Amino acid sequence: MPGPESPSMPRGFRRGAALTLVFASVLATASATDLLPRGGAKPAELPAAHAAASTVDRDELARAAAEAMADGKSGADAAEEVVSRSGDRWGAVYDKGEYEEFEQALDGAYTGVGLWARRGAGGRVEVSRVQRGGPAERAGIRAGDQLRTVDGKPIDRRPVSQVVALLRGDGSGDGRNAGAGSSVVLGLQRGDRSWTETLRRARLATEAVTVQRLDGDAVMIKVASFTKGTGKRVRDAVRDAPAGAGVLLDLRGNGGGLLSEAVTAASAFLDGGLVATYDVHGEQKALYAGSGGDTERPVVALVDGGTMSAAELVTGALQDRGRAVTVGSRTFGKGSVQMPEKLPDGSVAELTVGHYRTPAGRDLDGKGITPDLTVGEGAEERARTVLSGLGTGS
Repeated sequence: MPGPESPSMPRGFRRGAALTLVFASVLATASATDLLPRGGAKPAELPAAHAAASTVDRDELARAAAEAMADGKSGADAAEEVVSRSGDRWGAVYDKGEYEEFEQALDGAYTGVGLWARRGAGGRVEVSRVQRGGPAERAGIRAGDQLRTVDGKPIDRRPVSQVVALLRGDGSGDGRNAGAGSSVVLGLQRGDRSWTETLRRARLATEAVTVQRLDGDAVMIKVASFTKGTGKRVRDAVRDAPAGAGVLLDLRGNGGGLLSEAVTAASAFLDGGLVATYDVHGEQKALYAGSGGDTERPVVALVDGGTMSAAELVTGALQDRGRAVTVGSRTFGKGSVQMPEKLPDGSVAELTVGHYRTPAGRDLDGKGITPDLTVGEGAEERARTVLSGLGTGS
């Protein structure tokens, strides 16, 4: 399900998905924590087709932005046209405010009203979860309430990602994003009751990791996104689980985030070794797990079509190395790497520069991961059954 005004979807799916992997931030963070190999350790050769992933000429991009600015036009819009023509599936351009907002979201915060939205019965948008202490909870909004309008606009036929953008205040009509303290009017319905509620957006902390105790001392660790600190929280949750208890790692709807955090999360279940290989402009590198992870307790990874990017990297590593049984439906299939290119007006272009592969050398881009057990309806129940059948790690 989409997260609370999820940072992975700022204005629309294409822009948000491109920002699920801000690789420059990843490189800085990972290098500082020894998660990237030093000395250029080289994995197996990657196909030549992936040697030069970006088809965007960076000089052309900067030139188009500068010429537009000289004519009093938007440099970001001009750059967006260049990226759109390039065929770069995940390339996108963000104005300065959008990019700053996303970087803040990677720190574990977002601006919104504190609710999760999903497509419910009959195609209507409904509240799936409410964040504790957020504006929505304080107003008495509950899971199951239907969202009918946002600022007077009917939303039943809109994609959920667009509804999320409206809730967050992205592109509020004048080209700027509404910030904390701005108001949004929600039209709601609960049974036969219909009402409107005016909420003020606030700066809220994301709930990237939640832990739930299951029957038989097993635990379910739900990872909504890989923002800063997520990997440590997963590692702590595994360490704090009862001795030998199984773990259901729920990555459904996880749109990705920072690769360094994904590697740390995978390290909770591994004791060193390869997590993924990747290439940037044809230069091949590798990502390795840290040492000392729990390699004994049984693990089931639960995935679906919303499992993307860094979340697929974790899934692929655990599956390839025989560390987890994967259950659910085929993952999205985003295995590409983006790097930011700053433009003269302060906007940022995200351009594809390479791809990553699982430890077994699988290319996920456009293909995704097929689970060991493919399940549609009732996937969580099946995953729990599989976990219970795996016994304990003691």
